Amino acid sequence: MQPDLFFDQDSALTAGVDEAGRGPLAGPVVAAAVILDPNRPIEGLADSKKLTAKKREALAPLIKERALAWCVAEASVEEIDEINILQATMLAMQRSVAGLATQPEFVQVDGNRIPKLPMMAEAIVKGDAKVAAISAASILAKTHRDAYMLEQAKKYPGYGFEKHMGYGTAEHIKAVETLGVLPIHRKTFKPISLFIQEKQ
Repeated sequence: MQPDLFFDQDSALTAGVDEAGRGPLAGPVVAAAVILDPNRPIEGLADSKKLTAKKREALAPLIKERALAWCVAEASVEEIDEINILQATMLAMQRSVAGLATQPEFVQVDGNRIPKLPMMAEAIVKGDAKVAAISAASILAKTHRDAYMLEQAKKYPGYGFEKHMGYGTAEHIKAVETLGVLPIHRKTFKPISLFIQEKQ
């Protein structure tokens, strides 16, 4: 829902929403929603991609401790392959908002698309660099997904997930050529789909 003329956005309880992992060849897409507490500011919030892993790891527990509410949610590899990455991203965002212990009156989403939500929302391009709550959401989504991929690196040694986090690097693609496609790979993404076709 778009804000209407009579909606006071400034006084509304607002959540920021962002995702991590739209581009990788493996793993879920993760979204987070965060309602920050104006009385408990967090220094250093920024677009998660601009922060070092160490800085993100330091900020994530602070966000969880000081936020009025937060939730991290996923859409699985199977869902990505079934409904496509865009729809899966929207689904993860919907789940993250629905999972908030306190429901917001207004939602600000990073990017140029808004998932279907029961409250008013707006899309903000580069919102993760402009809006603190979206920055916080981007950090929670990114740290959650990175932790998942580090677990997969232990489970599936040789693929280099601890380095590329599932993105389509030359090392990752070579590992798939050598070791094969895994259950956590997105079967509809190239070149994974091409590897599967070649094996048939």
